[in-house]
Amino acid sequence: MKKKVIAYGRVEKPVLEDLQRKYDVKFFKGINPKIDEAFLEHLKESEGIIGLDLEVDKKLLAQAPMLKIVSNVSVGYNNLDIEELTKRKVMATNTPGVLTDTVADTIFGLLIATARRIPELDYFVKSRKWNGELEPKHYGIDVHHKTVGIIGMGRIGQAIAQRAHHGFNMNVLYHSRSKKPEAEKNFSATYCSLNELLTNSDYVVLITPLTAQTRGLIGKREFQLMKQSAIFINGSRGDTVIEKDLIEALQTQEIAAAGLDVFQQEPVAFDNPLLEMKNVVTLPHVGSSTHETELKMSQLAAKNLEAGLNGNIPPTLINPIVLKRN
Repeated sequence: MKKKVIAYGRVEKPVLEDLQRKYDVKFFKGINPKIDEAFLEHLKESEGIIGLDLEVDKKLLAQAPMLKIVSNVSVGYNNLDIEELTKRKVMATNTPGVLTDTVADTIFGLLIATARRIPELDYFVKSRKWNGELEPKHYGIDVHHKTVGIIGMGRIGQAIAQRAHHGFNMNVLYHSRSKKPEAEKNFSATYCSLNELLTNSDYVVLITPLTAQTRGLIGKREFQLMKQSAIFINGSRGDTVIEKDLIEALQTQEIAAAGLDVFQQEPVAFDNPLLEMKNVVTLPHVGSSTHETELKMSQLAAKNLEAGLNGNIPPTLINPIVLKRN
């Protein structure tokens, strides 16, 4: 009898089809997993879960007595209750590494688009308002030789620093839980306190994971510390920023502009003031969303899943302590 697996949210088609040949896989999308009968029925006998954004908490785990592994198709895993998973001897995995350069490309592209007002000026041309003249109000600001402050110097943060230093001759400041000697050596990055970074950066890039410590990390006080000319870029998670404070900072011109790939509510509410601001560039959480990278993420997630189902150590296990308890 084939092992039962739940696929949820997003698994690339070739990977899903391969898994369906090997296992009894049911794919769910656009459902409420708390009340969907088919989902809950399959969950009872499922040994594995693979997918994106499924909230795996104590209540769900109580209904999954046979579960061995949860394989997230993402780097972030704030949707997983790691403590409860470990307690129940359930392996948890994510997909780091394969999306590093793709996300860094997106974040740096967002920075450039915001600084040079590319979406706004694209609309200006397409709406047939360009008559050959440009006024100073249409000008953007330089990226090269400016100072970028990166909050979170993990893999993606370092990939952003690489682009900033080698590609645009930028001065790189960073703040993270620990110093990164390799970033300091390779990109001339300078470690500093959060306050120092906010005060001295022309561009503030937030690229931390969402944890209890980073939730609401950037709010009113932090925006007040930034330069009035500063541009804020968020490529982490929406809840790392107090969004109402960001809106106020933009409305009162405490900061100059923002580039956002994430929001507190996703999709964004149609009445969100950010959608009306010309000095805000918005993306629909597409940091890793290229055809190549999404496929690689699903492939790595599948490798993790199959390893866990077969009693082996997954390539990117989040909670290795669970192995000691088996």
